[in-house]
This record gives sequence, structure tokens and C-alpha cells, in this order.
Amino acid sequence: MPEPNLTPEGMIARAIALRSRLRAEQDEAERRGVHSEALHQEFRKAGFYRCLQPRRFGGYEFDLKTYYRLAIELARGCPSTAWCVIVGAGHALMLGSYFDEEAQAEGFGPIGNFSAPSVAAPNGTATPIDGGWLVKGKWGYASGAPYATHFMPTVLISGDQPGPPSAGIALIPRAQWKMLDDWGAILGMRGSGSNSILVEGARVPKNYVIHLDMLNVDVANGTPGSRLHGNPMYTGRCLSFFRAELDAILVGTGYAALDEYEHLMRTKNTLYPPIQPRYTHPDYQRYLGLALGLLDAGQRLVLNAGDQYMEYCRRGLAGGTPFTMEEDLTLVTSLQHAGRLAWEAIEMMFRTSGSSAAKDGERMQRYYRDASIYRGHLSSQYERTAHYLGLTHLGLDPGVSTEARSGVVPKKD
Repeated sequence: MPEPNLTPEGMIARAIALRSRLRAEQDEAERRGVHSEALHQEFRKAGFYRCLQPRRFGGYEFDLKTYYRLAIELARGCPSTAWCVIVGAGHALMLGSYFDEEAQAEGFGPIGNFSAPSVAAPNGTATPIDGGWLVKGKWGYASGAPYATHFMPTVLISGDQPGPPSAGIALIPRAQWKMLDDWGAILGMRGSGSNSILVEGARVPKNYVIHLDMLNVDVANGTPGSRLHGNPMYTGRCLSFFRAELDAILVGTGYAALDEYEHLMRTKNTLYPPIQPRYTHPDYQRYLGLALGLLDAGQRLVLNAGDQYMEYCRRGLAGGTPFTMEEDLTLVTSLQHAGRLAWEAIEMMFRTSGSSAAKDGERMQRYYRDASIYRGHLSSQYERTAHYLGLTHLGLDPGVSTEARSGVVPKKD
């Protein structure tokens, strides 16, 4: 561990201190498709990539609330940079939870330098070969790819057991995959480094591919990580953890827009008589107050989800009821509402800022574009998740089609 005395508050303070620099480099990050190498090294020195990494392997092993606070503060500086860093670094929790000790030691490496994008869509395969696996596929939207040390895609595993292919996660070192130059031509989050990754034939050891369904992780008997590290954080589920990353980033984007909105209020006048500074007009004061309340509510939901996730993990590790699928989905739906509140705040501030704030190069326009990408993300469609939660709560299997549901189907948990 580079700095044994680093505290969560110290790490958050470092993110806040970088805010002005992140904002100054937003334009260039968009043109490049990712933040600069110099900023990447600053993030490494600050310990951001090690936030959730196990202490045994060079990490700080801070809690989830700290990680979500880090996401909010980085996004307040630059949303797309935060998306790249947070989504890439967060998979240290996946490696630290579900893979065995040897794979973790080799993945985190001798100096603990680790970052890995993951893609939930199973756009590749893993088949057994002598002593290991052959992994092939192409995955889009691999956020964090430019500065990654590994790739952890969802794969379809076949040939190692009877029955149809099953979902799993592969750990692939950087030398065995290729990042494609295909990111940036999109409405927002242009600097998030969400390039596609091509794996033409990676050969990895047997313990680098695991059977794991991210939609419904079986944690009833603990995990390799919980047994190895003794920390309940490494015995959790996937959906709500990853959901909170994205919603924390959107809340941070909302606060970035709020900072810009207040700047516009203090530097611009109203458009209609009586002409006066915007910050003295009740309409703008009302909009500002609404945005403050919406963002505060969204932030509280995100940070509370971090605490609740840890409580479910502690309960399961202590021998109580394991973290259930319904609890995971309930956290996801509440987090999606955190994102909805942040989106409403950003949309309101954008439409009341005036057309000058919508020009290319204006921060308010960028924040609106970035938030639009979040809002259109498949995982942000809260109506869909609410349906899954309703099915699960009623004891029905969300994996069974309506046509096949002729009676009550026991829910999976």
C-alpha cells in the first residue's frame, strides 16, 4: 500500500482539489476521447484506483460510501473523466470478491496496479483448452479501456459441463486484447474512454474464467473474497453496486451543472424588463432552490445505498439471511430514482439557462449532453427494473417470459 495513513477524507479532498484542472481539460478530453495521461498518473498517485482494492494486494479497502463520494467529486470536475475512472477502477471489487487468491494476486500484480473495464453483454465465448480457456469476442462500450491493465468481460462458457452455455466473467491481461479506435462520435460522455475491445484468441489460466451470473450472484455460502479478506464488502451482489457508480456520477454531473448555473445567475441579467441580475430574480432563485433539493435527495439516496449494501453483506457474512436478489433489485430501483432526480435538476437548469449556454464549448451544454447519455443508458430505464422487482417480490421468476408463466413460478434467489 503506497500510503498506509491515507484516510477516506484525504482521498476525497484530493478529488476536490483536482476539480479546477478537470474542468480546464474538459474540451481536450472530449477531443481525445479520454482524459490525459498526465491526469491518469495524478489519479494513480492519489490512490483512486486502489479505493476498493483489498489491502492484502496493495489497496486501501475503503467502503462503498467513500467510493461513491469519490465518483460524485470527480464528476463535479468532469463527468466523462469520472465515468472512465470510476467504472474501470470499480471492478477491483469484482476481482476481489469472486476470483480465487491466485487469480487476485496475479491480477492486482506485485505493485497493486489494476484497472479493468467490464461489459455485461455476453458478446464473447470461453471454451476449455489444455490447462485453461480460450476467450474470443468483441465488446462495445468498455469504459475505462484506454488506461486499463485488464479486461473483465461477460462471456458464455461452454464445454466444461453438461447443458447449454452459462454466463461467466473472464480476467484477461492487457497484452491479450486490443482496444479499437471507435470512441467519441456520440452525443455525450465523449471523454469516457468507452472504446470497444476485441479479443481474437486470449489464452488464460483455468482460474481466470469463473461461472457467475451478474444478474443473480449466489452469495449464500460467502465468496472467495469474503473468506480471503474477512471483509463483508467482498461478499455482495453486482447490480446495485454498479448501478450506484453511474448514479453517483450523474449526481456529480448535477452539481457541476449547479456550479455553472449559479455562475450564470451571478454574471448574467434577465432578458425581460425590468432588467436585473438573474440572482436577484425570484424565478432563478426558485430554480436554484429546486435543483439544490433534487440533487441533495439524489446524493442521499446514493450514499445511503452504499451503507445499506454493506449492511446486507455484513448480515450474510455473520450467518444471517444472505443478500437477496430482491434486496439487490430494490436498491437498484431506488438508485435509479436518484439518477432521475439528478436528471430532472440538470434538464431544468439547462432549459432555464438561455440559448447562449447551449452553444458548443459551453459547460452547461456539455453537462446536459453527458446527462442525456446516462438517461438513454439501458440500465437507467427504471420502468423496466421496476417490472423485474415486482415479479421478484410476487415470487415470479423475472427470467421466465409472460407467455410461459401459466402459474406461479418460484422466484430465483
